[in-house]
Amino acid sequence: MIKPQNPVQMAVIGAAHGIKGELRVKTFTGEPMALADYGPLYARDGRAFQITDIRPANTVVVVRFKGIGDRNAAEALAGTELFVDRSMLPDDGEEDEFYHADLIGLEIRDDTGAAIGKVVAVHNFGGGDILDVTLAGRKGVLIPFTQAAVPAVSVAEGFVRIDPVAAGLVDDEDSEAPREDDFDPKGRPRGPRDAGGNR
Repeated sequence: MIKPQNPVQMAVIGAAHGIKGELRVKTFTGEPMALADYGPLYARDGRAFQITDIRPANTVVVVRFKGIGDRNAAEALAGTELFVDRSMLPDDGEEDEFYHADLIGLEIRDDTGAAIGKVVAVHNFGGGDILDVTLAGRKGVLIPFTQAAVPAVSVAEGFVRIDPVAAGLVDDEDSEAPREDDFDPKGRPRGPRDAGGNR
């Protein structure tokens, strides 16, 4: 088998599960169980992995790959990223849905349209997608991939537009720290009436 010419990452192999060669796998598919629907998955070096069994397990899936029959063989695969060729993926997604591979390498433009950086990776630590970007030589700047922080994405034109304030890159000039003469001792803080309880 040859490795994908236009690879899109679908999953990454985690820890071994049990002693019979099963593995915990974190998927990047909308429906985790759909990982088995794309045919063979490929590592960066071209090795092919065929799923023979898959089941859900909390935030991951537990997978059995053909030819992996014991814990030692499974442990050797930890950290392996799995890809398919882009041609295997449907193109009928929603207008505001993107594959991670589509976003990597896109130019970042600010709200004036000026180019200020590039997307180098896309992460998801459980709270939604985050763009890992370089900005003016600063590496490892993280921007939440939300409508507010990233109001426009044009894969065809090769850029994403960010709102620097919503992205957390600059302080909002309108949100000044409260001054002492703004304090109203009779004002009740927001929150439930019984917040804090009795001491």
